[in-house]
Amino acid sequence: MNHIAAMEEQVVSERMRQKLNEVNMAAQSHLGPIQDHVNFSLQQAYFKCAYECFDRRRRQEEISNCVENCSVPVVKAQQHVENEMAKFQERLNRSLMVCQDKFEAARLQQKTGSVYDLESCVDASIQESMNTLPHLANKLKASFNITN
Repeated sequence: MNHIAAMEEQVVSERMRQKLNEVNMAAQSHLGPIQDHVNFSLQQAYFKCAYECFDRRRRQEEISNCVENCSVPVVKAQQHVENEMAKFQERLNRSLMVCQDKFEAARLQQKTGSVYDLESCVDASIQESMNTLPHLANKLKASFNITN
């Protein structure tokens, strides 16, 4: 590979890192309220529930079962968020792999401009993924009855 092509790839690589950082920032922005709900509202309810489990009239096994039952909503909520984020990440990764495959095929055919085609493909994939974030956030908010 010639020096110019290597420099082009390096520039595109840096731009892709910046784009992926934008996705992370957008995900944090859209999903922050949901994470707050899980980390604070549901955790608070869990601790209040668990506190009520501690009664000297109960056996240790009853207390343990009670505390475990209190944790169910938090655990389910965390799993739900993690599953949705894993699906989001997998879709993004697949679309980026398609871009990479197209780039590799163009490079094998020694097509000029393949680096810029890669950048264009990555931009489109990332933008498409970022466009799904508000819908994903709304879906999660609806499943947790978050009204803001």
